[in-house]
Amino acid sequence: MSSVHPVTEVLVVADCWQTEPDAEAVIHRAINAAAEIADADVGEAELAVMLTDDSGIRTLNSNWRSIDKPTNVLSFPALQPTGAGTPDDAPRMLGDIAIAYETTRKEADDEQKPFDHHLSHLAVHGFLHLIGYDHEKDDDAEAMESLEQEILAQLGIPDPYADRDPHADRERMD
Repeated sequence: MSSVHPVTEVLVVADCWQTEPDAEAVIHRAINAAAEIADADVGEAELAVMLTDDSGIRTLNSNWRSIDKPTNVLSFPALQPTGAGTPDDAPRMLGDIAIAYETTRKEADDEQKPFDHHLSHLAVHGFLHLIGYDHEKDDDAEAMESLEQEILAQLGIPDPYADRDPHADRERMD
């Protein structure tokens, strides 16, 4: 029986993350919970999570989405190979997630949430994008948010959407 957990590599590329020594463990725990609950076929698949800063994520956001500002999380799903050109023993790549420290810290502080709760939410959100979820349409957004709520509850983290104004436009994370 193979593991349901993907192989997650966490790369710390910005010194500001030194203030959060548990960040790597928080991310592994969140992604493993997401893989179990989303029931995705990700056992032995690989992904990378890059812990960067606002400057690094602003560059990615500008280059890939033509949005010249920092954001909290970006996901880059891998293109899945088609046909027989891939060796059987090659690992399946899910993609990459980038998380910016300053934006994540500011949002956690503004929302009066523990940093590790918000980081867990961003890791889960990014992972769900890698396995095909999106929030472009309201129905898709509701399905994705409800799955996020279920995963975070499993981790003992309160509903991140509980305080949202139900009449306000849905705020998008990317």
